[in-house]
Amino acid sequence: MISRTIHLQTSAVDSSAEATAMALSSLPACSQTVVKFPPHTVKHPSPSPAFVTRLAHVKPQSFLPLPRRLFLPSASAIWDALTGRDPAREASLAVRRGMQLFRQGDVSGSLVEFDKAIELDPRQKSYLWQRGLSLYYLNRFEEGAEQFRLDVAQNPNDTEESIWCFLCEAQLYGVEEARKRFLEVGQDSRPVMREGYNLFKDGGDPELLVSKFLRGRVDEYFYASLYAGLYHESQNDMDAAKHHIITACQSPYGSRSDDYMASLAKVHCLCRNWDLK
Repeated sequence: MISRTIHLQTSAVDSSAEATAMALSSLPACSQTVVKFPPHTVKHPSPSPAFVTRLAHVKPQSFLPLPRRLFLPSASAIWDALTGRDPAREASLAVRRGMQLFRQGDVSGSLVEFDKAIELDPRQKSYLWQRGLSLYYLNRFEEGAEQFRLDVAQNPNDTEESIWCFLCEAQLYGVEEARKRFLEVGQDSRPVMREGYNLFKDGGDPELLVSKFLRGRVDEYFYASLYAGLYHESQNDMDAAKHHIITACQSPYGSRSDDYMASLAKVHCLCRNWDLK
């Protein structure tokens, strides 16, 4: 309840008492109003009968109920505290489960967990690039592109999310239109991804990407092979795509690393029914 205290200065004349009554009648609605008159050493005369009559007819204003939504956040917080529920933590756990299911090849199951994470903590949606990858492999390209665009808005230097948005939109609109819609991002710290970004943005020969990093670090060769294969797939050259992505899987980095993208290369082969052996 709201308790409001109004201090009124009164004088020894009837007009001040009448002003007090007027102040009472004009008070804003609240749950409880307490009017305190400060003590005075001056003896006040009794108000006139006419004033008493007028005071008796002053009608109190009706109370205005507070909007119920004002109490909802507090009620929710109290309930979470009583039950020990932590939505942000539960959302993080759901993301981890989704990632694990994706690694195991259960793409549909991974999406269920990613969507659950968003339901628990809507802030997650702008950062769930993993969800965009699952949507791509479920052929839900429009939703996948939307997810990657949200991610890039939060992380404008993420080269890979820009490329994956292109891959989704190439399936929707064709390569040329997807290139017109290409998300430009800042400079990636990885040389292989800078080269890959330029390949998808401007077009070119993916074989040059692979050859440039053939004798580079093992992770660079993996990424060059993976994105060369993805580029070929965007051009509907599935034989070349298969060659490069299987090469990525069988590379030292692709076969041994715990990198999520190393798992993705294997999931890609699984979804395309390509035999890694």
